[in-house]
Amino acid sequence: MSDRDEVNALNHDVADNAHAHHPHHHHDAKGFVRAVEHASEERGLRLTPLRKEVLELIAVSRKPVKAYDLLDQLREQHGNAAPPTVYRALDFLLKNGFIHKLESINAFVSCHHPTEAHQVPFLICDGCSSAQEVCDERVAELIEAQARALGFRPQAQTLEVHGLCKACRKA
Repeated sequence: MSDRDEVNALNHDVADNAHAHHPHHHHDAKGFVRAVEHASEERGLRLTPLRKEVLELIAVSRKPVKAYDLLDQLREQHGNAAPPTVYRALDFLLKNGFIHKLESINAFVSCHHPTEAHQVPFLICDGCSSAQEVCDERVAELIEAQARALGFRPQAQTLEVHGLCKACRKA
């Protein structure tokens, strides 16, 4: 099998796995928050009421959400929320793998696997701003293997692919 055939086979498998196991439009926000609460308890982490509220706002959002949008939503409910408070909550949620930051659009999404440490690529639609987590560890493993083959020691991965989702392509 040629390199191109392997890449095509991998791309087909990744697309099948991403859509078969983790459709992003049917994410169960309450179940996600419960999973994070459980993971926090098991790991001895303190999920404060504010951290939980920020998590819930991200979980119910159908699209990636920016920090200042979260701040605006918190101010509607509490009136006195400050940027450092939101950023500290986001830092906690990121550090513990409960959310992902989409660097290219500076926004946050909930993680499909809040109990597992992992790095995943995202497909980001430039039409509707949706983001799809590609849940296939082979992608991250391939990048790490290539880096090691080149003598590079990876410390973090951010892979974001921009384009148009199926719904926007049809519109």
